[in-house]
Amino acid sequence: MPLAMNRDVFITCAVTGSGSTQDRSPHVPRSPKEIADSAIAAAKAGAAVVHCHVRDPETGVPSRDLKLYREVTDRIRDAEVDMVLNLTAGMGGDITFGPTDAPLPVNEAGTDMVGAAERVAHVAECLPEICTLDCGTMNFAEADYVMTNTPGMLRAMGQMMTDLGVKPEIEAFDTGHLWFAKELVKEGVLEPNALVQLCMGVPWGAPDDLNTLMAMVNNVPDDWTFSAFGLGRNQMAYVAATVLAGGNVRVGLEDNLWLGKGELATNEQLVTRARGIIEGMGARIIGPDEVRKKLGLTKRAPV
Repeated sequence: MPLAMNRDVFITCAVTGSGSTQDRSPHVPRSPKEIADSAIAAAKAGAAVVHCHVRDPETGVPSRDLKLYREVTDRIRDAEVDMVLNLTAGMGGDITFGPTDAPLPVNEAGTDMVGAAERVAHVAECLPEICTLDCGTMNFAEADYVMTNTPGMLRAMGQMMTDLGVKPEIEAFDTGHLWFAKELVKEGVLEPNALVQLCMGVPWGAPDDLNTLMAMVNNVPDDWTFSAFGLGRNQMAYVAATVLAGGNVRVGLEDNLWLGKGELATNEQLVTRARGIIEGMGARIIGPDEVRKKLGLTKRAPV
């Protein structure tokens, strides 16, 4: 694929995530109100898409509670500023094995493994415009934790999303995930004009170097739309690199807590900085209506 800079860029803000960051920054939102308020502030700063997980309001630990998703969805749809809602469907595929000499039975405290219908229950309930589909199984940084997404599970979840009229955002943590995503399109599970998020620097997936980024980009079909992000200190560098490579960008507290050395960020500040980089490169920030047209999305009215 020849290098072709993207001149019309949309920003996704990943508002809170499901990592154990809730006690590392006071700006990581926990309650549905905090999550929605942070998403709204990010949208006002220029994010066309907001990507949301939910957390237990008291402890901040990640949750799959339908009531929390419903409240976040309603608050965002009732907001005075427009944005495309993107809900995670990554929860419910976590396995933490026992020690290396006795991996079974699994560690129940760190395992959350449920069926396909339960993993997308909040998607069916809230009908966001986009939801994520993590297109493969991967070892994460923790010693015995595995993010588990079998081919059968992904076919089932992807078909449910397609049938609901919700566009999957394929999350690819390595080149093999893109390989399988293309197979899902070939099989008719996913629509041809797919949307993909290239996830760079997540241990132990694709490392966040430019050669690997371009290997990922070169595996994205020409008629797909892609975004990318890098974790931590490289988040803003990947804003520039991804636009130059022809893509859209993602920033937010799910991926990076810092605005600068010793300075904790808010989602609004991260979007503002990304916008400055993109516009400084001569590209234009597009809003939610243009994103809907580009991706073929259907805006949902408040319930």
